[in-house]
Amino acid sequence: MTPLRAAMVVNAFVCGKNQRGLSGRSSFLSDIKLFQISDNKASELSGSSAPLERALQTLFEKNLETLLGVRFLASEYSTTHGGRMDTLGLDENSYPVIIEYKRNINENVINQGLFYLDWLMDHKADFRLLVQENMGKEKADAIEWSAPRLICIAADFTRYDLHAIKQMGRNIELIRYRRFGQDLLMLDLLTSVSSSRVSQPVINPSMPMTDGAMAVAGSAKGATRHKTNSESLADAGEALTNLYSDTVAYLLSLEGVMHRERV
Repeated sequence: MTPLRAAMVVNAFVCGKNQRGLSGRSSFLSDIKLFQISDNKASELSGSSAPLERALQTLFEKNLETLLGVRFLASEYSTTHGGRMDTLGLDENSYPVIIEYKRNINENVINQGLFYLDWLMDHKADFRLLVQENMGKEKADAIEWSAPRLICIAADFTRYDLHAIKQMGRNIELIRYRRFGQDLLMLDLLTSVSSSRVSQPVINPSMPMTDGAMAVAGSAKGATRHKTNSESLADAGEALTNLYSDTVAYLLSLEGVMHRERV
């Protein structure tokens, strides 16, 4: 008889969190246990949380719809500022999805993903063309831009990661993984934060304007428009662009860097 494999998620995370508080870095993965049942005897399977490698990213991309409910579009997609998005996809509700894989504990994959989200919003035409080439014009016309998603996958996340995404107001999901031998892969959704659409201010022409209201109205009319990062980089030389990319990559890898403001 084929042994019955059963997964058990232990509630130690909730209890342990109350005991540990938020001091130090909790060992989340120790709370997940997987057992193999054979002849009414349970034996625990040894799990691995080795750093995520390219082979595991490939496994995700080949089974993206099954694992995450996202249709695969591209791998290592290059941006105009020299970066590369790990995985690009489109979910069942036609929201663009960026998936970033955290390969080491010091890599600030959340900020990096937010950087790519900003780039994507500045380059909607590029993404639309990608969708049209892979899924057809009907899917490209149906892309929903109100709340693109960022999915971060890692062997573990720090308490700073969990706190940071709650402050950002963007659609971000943190998923940790664990391998049990060659046949079993566990995915655990640690936290998910959804954003709401941001409405534009409405100016009533019958009301007298303060200086601040006049500034908003002037901005709405397009009187003043500041360049985005992508536009500034497009005007920069190759040497400056490379220096910028190297600097951003280094800063985002620092543990203390919690949030990257859009310029």
